[in-house]
Amino acid sequence: MKKQILNIFTVVALCTAVIGCKKAKEASTSDAEAAAVSESTTAKYVANVSESTIEWKGFKPTGTHNGTVNIESGIFHADNGALQSGTFLINMKSISATDVEGDQKKNLEAHLMGTVAGKEGDFFDVNKFPTGAFEITGTQAAEGGKTMLSGNLTLKGNKHNVTFPVTITNEGDIMTISSDAFTIDRTQWGINYGSKSVFDNLGDKFINDDMELKITIKAKKA
Repeated sequence: MKKQILNIFTVVALCTAVIGCKKAKEASTSDAEAAAVSESTTAKYVANVSESTIEWKGFKPTGTHNGTVNIESGIFHADNGALQSGTFLINMKSISATDVEGDQKKNLEAHLMGTVAGKEGDFFDVNKFPTGAFEITGTQAAEGGKTMLSGNLTLKGNKHNVTFPVTITNEGDIMTISSDAFTIDRTQWGINYGSKSVFDNLGDKFINDDMELKITIKAKKA
């Protein structure tokens, strides 16, 4: 019995050390849909890009990397504080790794952006696709005061609709949209580097298809 318990704890410890047993819920993904349209009477909000960001996390057998990417611009419309429509652009050339430093940080960021000489096009290929985008297609009230936000996410020239939970708060003229952490299957957007579902014979050198995102946007009433 003691040996069995020890084995269980060993498995749990290894799982936690490598990639973590508890992962964010995967966003529901489908084909792109028509963008939401608001009435002309809705209030307009403009994103404060200095206080808005997307946090990302990638997983591989030996651990994780995490960082941020900046929001380039964003316009939203709300009716009495309830989000109706909107879109924001993502500056893919701003990809930053926050878990490493020095040359390791510089090299990882260049690899993610696909700007390494001789390896152009890896991961996000930002010279060809410098901007990503998200356009809201719908919202639905959910439990716990949350909102299920649906929208077309465009990365690397590919567009798919994703749905994930967000918390929307209003304080004076400021609206904050903060998502729960969620994952997407990056290969659906053509981000295939190191994917064992795309390439054979990678052994333990693969990178998980699931990529975790957490979006925070602060927008001011115009």
